[in-house]
Amino acid sequence: MTIKTVGIVGCGLMGSGIAQVVAQAGYPTTVVEASQDLLDRGLGGIRRTLMGLTERGKLPRSDAEATLGRLTGAVDLGALQACDLVIEAITENVELKKETFARLDELTLAHTILASNTSSCTITELAAATGRPGQVVGLHFFNPAPVMKLVEVVRTILTDEASFKTAWSFVQSLGKTPVATQDTTGFIVNRLLVPYLLEAVRLLESGVASKEDVDEAMRLGCGYPMGPFRLLDLVGLDTTLYVAEVMFSEFREPRFAPPPLLKRLVAAGRLGKKSGQGFYDYVKSQA
Repeated sequence: MTIKTVGIVGCGLMGSGIAQVVAQAGYPTTVVEASQDLLDRGLGGIRRTLMGLTERGKLPRSDAEATLGRLTGAVDLGALQACDLVIEAITENVELKKETFARLDELTLAHTILASNTSSCTITELAAATGRPGQVVGLHFFNPAPVMKLVEVVRTILTDEASFKTAWSFVQSLGKTPVATQDTTGFIVNRLLVPYLLEAVRLLESGVASKEDVDEAMRLGCGYPMGPFRLLDLVGLDTTLYVAEVMFSEFREPRFAPPPLLKRLVAAGRLGKKSGQGFYDYVKSQA
């Protein structure tokens, strides 16, 4: 099957980024949010991003306007009825996702492929909430979606070969690089990344080294673009804590257990760059 029209459920940080990527690739794209305010905020963010690229000479204005022209917003899932592919990018709440998939199953055409951008929920569980489990896949984009080249294409034990191949080709059409993974908690990247981030927090907790020295060691010693504490602040400490708890619940291995320091920082509202403070203080650095 050829994908011609795409729907996105959710216009937050990830949903808006995915919508921008899809529309820039030439697909008519419909974005659905829970309220008009959230929709306006998300679409407004896409416009500002595109206009910013234009002002910096990185994107012709005609391309930016064409991308915006391919974007449509709605507050009703019914607007996605005619889409060939729908990508869910809402909050990491498995019950809410299952309700969304069940509703999409009722609303969309028989050939429509349903995908989730989840980083922690089980795709199989979402597929089982529908009457078309063979047409459900994971499409895990990375933040920021317009910049990051990788997409994990997740296959469940129920996914049919045609749907997987269509999803794979779609990712390539976006100019992204797909990697194939089975449906296991954390997929590839988070399965390896989360224990690394948590171990960095344990190093700090135990007094082995300062956060600055750990970051510098991994940046210069391993060639990483940033150290684990800068990355934690960028990803969001609350997001990391949530994913770690899901992974620990699944595998019951100590390497996935969230360290007490991470829990305390989240409880204190220090969530990283988005809150102004995490392991580093971004308010002071901007003063």
